[in-house]
Order: sequence, then structure tokens, then C-alpha cells
Amino acid sequence: MSIRNQAENQTEAVKGSFLEENQKLIVGAIGLLLVLVVGFLAYQNLYKAPREVEATNAMYIAEFQFERDSFENALLNPGAGNMGFLDIIDEYSGTETSNLAKYYAGVCYMKLGKFEAAISYLEEYNADGDITPITKNGLIGDAYGELKDFGQAINYYKKACSTGENSYLTPYYLKKLGLLYEKEGQNKEALAAYNRIKSDFASSPDGFNIEKYIDNISSKEL
Repeated sequence: MSIRNQAENQTEAVKGSFLEENQKLIVGAIGLLLVLVVGFLAYQNLYKAPREVEATNAMYIAEFQFERDSFENALLNPGAGNMGFLDIIDEYSGTETSNLAKYYAGVCYMKLGKFEAAISYLEEYNADGDITPITKNGLIGDAYGELKDFGQAINYYKKACSTGENSYLTPYYLKKLGLLYEKEGQNKEALAAYNRIKSDFASSPDGFNIEKYIDNISSKEL
């Protein structure tokens, strides 16, 4: 028998010995994996999915009040025994609907002038997609601006302009960023924000008259 064949036989013997000695452990691990998979599927289909539907139905009246600009009712008491956004956040924690209710709650508090509460709920909101990451950070920037915390407002406007790109929203927040930079005497940074609108979003509503802002800031000390 060649050395190679001997080595292969020894390897197979080791494998066989390992499988025999650890058979119970391996079977147990496979069984545990199957239990976890079955449990996850059961959770998704028997608990999470129906709960999501229930949460969506529960939020209908709160959304109706929100659309009517009845923000306090939307938060706390939409009427007829229905839950407001705050109750939905607590009652259906972990659902996509509860997450969306945090965004609604943040906007409601913004409209009610309760800016610290608005920041709290908007920061908890898990934004995804192309639009909501922009609006989330932009709204938080607005709230900090109302609180006169202009450093934080600038930080969040910058996030709004960098977390996604939208032909309407991005130049909108770039312009807000530029105006706030001007207010803080950071003219070079303001000019950079305006120039980005000119180069990337010239056809947007905020791009049509951006030359006026560029000319105005260019006349100042950079």
C-alpha cells in the first residue's frame, strides 16, 4: 500500500471515529436548528403577521385625524375608543406599524411645538427606503433649529442631504443648510451648499433662483 493510500485510510478512520464519538452532539445540533427554524416560521405566520394586520387596522383612525391636522387627537385619542399613535407604539411594539407610528408621533409633536418630544420619537423611528431617511433627519434638523441648537440642526441637515438623494427633498434641505450656515457666519460652507444645488439640482424648485443666493454669499468674506 502506498503512503498516499495509507494517509487516506487514516483520514477516513479519524473521520469515522469523530462521527461516532460526536453523533449525539451532531444530531442534537441539527435538531436544535430545526426547532429554531420551525419556531421562527411559526412566530412569523401565527403571531407576527396577524399582529401586523391588527396594528394596521388599529391605526386607521389616528391616521385620519392626522390628515385632518388634528394632531393631539391623533396622538392620544382619535375617538370612538380607538388608539392614538402613542398607544399603538406601546401596544404593538416591534411591528412595522409601531415603527411608522413613531414617525407620525414625531411629526405631530413638531406641529404642536413640542420639539424635544418630536426629536425623541423621530430618532427612534427606523427609516428606510429613499425618502424617509431624508425627511427624518430634516425634521430633526428643523426641531433643533426651533430649539436654537444650530450646531445640531446643521448636523441633521447634513445627514438629510447625504442619506439619500431626491430631486425635491435634497435641494430643499441643502438650501436650509446653506441659510443656517450663513446665519452662523460659515459663508464658505453656505456657498458649497448652494453650489451643489446649482450643479446637481438646477431644475428643482430651490434651484431656479439659487444664483441669487450664490451672488449674495459671494459678496461676503469667505
